[in-house]
Amino acid sequence: MPFSPIIPASGLAGWNFLESSLASQTEIFNRSPDIQRDVDYFSENIGSVETLDDLMSDRRLLTVALGAFSLGEEIDKGAFVRKILEEGTEDNSSFAVRLNNSDYLDLANTFVVGDNGELNITADTAADIVLKYQTESFEEELGDVDNSMRLALNFKRVIADFASQGLSENAGWFKAMASTPIRTVLESAFNLPDGFSQLDLDFQKEILADKAKEFYGGTTVDVFNDPDVIENTIRRYLLQEQIELGPSASTPGFAAISILNGGLGSTGITNLLLSNS
Repeated sequence: MPFSPIIPASGLAGWNFLESSLASQTEIFNRSPDIQRDVDYFSENIGSVETLDDLMSDRRLLTVALGAFSLGEEIDKGAFVRKILEEGTEDNSSFAVRLNNSDYLDLANTFVVGDNGELNITADTAADIVLKYQTESFEEELGDVDNSMRLALNFKRVIADFASQGLSENAGWFKAMASTPIRTVLESAFNLPDGFSQLDLDFQKEILADKAKEFYGGTTVDVFNDPDVIENTIRRYLLQEQIELGPSASTPGFAAISILNGGLGSTGITNLLLSNS
């Protein structure tokens, strides 16, 4: 099994620890035998892939290819994945475009299939896929320890990429809304109500733009070009998560709160009072 990330506390304390130890933890994780075997196999064999059929017929290559784009769970959906790759993204009616999911779009834009099924993955592209696979695998493992940390780390990486693309106000927010992890962090950080995602998409976009203007002075995802803005958003998100989940063992005064909430059992408070009488 891969190395399991270490998060000694929840909320902001856990986030501070993760940020300070991320480089060393990811290095150890990438040396895990399972991850190293996947990476070595992909690096050694992707150069021999000439067609989409070659890729689809090699489960180990496909595992890395899909895992690099947070699509590892799609490994057994061969026809689904093939349709995404065959149709590409140039036609607005293509399957990937209609799905409106940034992960599928990124996959199709990386594995560009020719008219006759040809597939050419350069050495630089292969190296980028490996790096993404390692990153996504670490974040997935992190999610098993603390999913809030996984979402925060994913947000830090992905929203910076969105911001660097020079997207229009509409395109930027619609791309953010199409990513469930990014949407989750934004909705919580901006303290938006339950059911927000069920509103009209244009109205959602307007609200997100207004919130960005209120907090950061800009109405586009370009505001996230500033690392301080990203960090501020993550901290807002984690604080909201702590509020919703209630106090934890690391919260000051947790023991007293636990007692007052019956943490000693149904007769806890009574026994405590009797013992001090």
